[in-house]
Amino acid sequence: MLRLSLIVLLMLGALGGCSWLTGDEGYFRDRSDDYRKARSEPELQVPAGKDTESLQQLYVIPPITEDIRVTGEFEAPRPAPLVAGASDELVRIQRLGSEEWMLVSIAPGQLWPQVRGYLSQNAVPVARLEARQGIIESAWIPGQEGKMAQRFRFRIEQGVQRNTAELHVLQMYQAGDIGSWPAVSADPEEERVMLRELAQFVANNVEQASVSMMAQQAISASGRVSMQEDKDGNPFIKLDLPFHRAWASMDRAVRDASFKILDRDRSKQAYFIHYVAPIDEDSGWLDWLFDNDDDAPAAELEQYDYRLQLDTITEESVHITIHRQDGGPLTQSHAQSILAMIKGNIS
Repeated sequence: MLRLSLIVLLMLGALGGCSWLTGDEGYFRDRSDDYRKARSEPELQVPAGKDTESLQQLYVIPPITEDIRVTGEFEAPRPAPLVAGASDELVRIQRLGSEEWMLVSIAPGQLWPQVRGYLSQNAVPVARLEARQGIIESAWIPGQEGKMAQRFRFRIEQGVQRNTAELHVLQMYQAGDIGSWPAVSADPEEERVMLRELAQFVANNVEQASVSMMAQQAISASGRVSMQEDKDGNPFIKLDLPFHRAWASMDRAVRDASFKILDRDRSKQAYFIHYVAPIDEDSGWLDWLFDNDDDAPAAELEQYDYRLQLDTITEESVHITIHRQDGGPLTQSHAQSILAMIKGNIS
């Protein structure tokens, strides 16, 4: 027993002196703080005329899109509500007037290889690939049953919400000016068929979706909707869409956020809405969206009618604010909560 104790003490002493294994310079040293020593190196300079495509950032840090300042006493914010109206369906066909497009609840960099996979599987020849612009153009496809040859252009864009993507399809026949693409498809039915076949393909294969890093870098995944504040601290939704599409998007967003549309006035760019509590309030997410004290009870939402104001800032940007219909004050916390509910459902 004495011999065993002596051996253990000798081993412990030897380990204590093994700085070459576990010390600061040891092989098994603690590397958890190595990031503190990281340095920013200057960008690699490539000679003029050489290709720099392979030197792009692989893991781009997206910008912070929320710009809400903390006012008053700081309280740890609750997580954003899981309002999933815009992502309940993995693939959805959106329509606005005569325009149709596919909305997918995956990042643009994941949709890109899906579209290429569909074209490859169906032997559709590809004439042009522009990952940085999110564009794939097919070659001319021979017509059937007496129809002219046709080709398609597929355009992938960032969706409204973060990590969503949109796919727009354009079709043209081999007739007239074939040197440029038309503004709208020559045959809307051919466009519609192609869009629906692609939607079904993506829905069936999304679990095997890979990622195109080039397309992901070029097509932002941060979304086109964010919560911000004006100079007076009033919250608003910044929506990077043209007004006609922003207006159409609000209808479903408001309903999915548990609000009833009382009226709408496009000339005044306003929706008039009223909150309708979920049937099962005990298990509703409003129980944790608001604090349990009397400062912001969920029931207060039902006491007022609201005006949702859409203000056109530029051709591609709209600001959305919330107001009480009776002209009374609306606290910042309530305004933020209502806008957050609607923001999460805009698509």
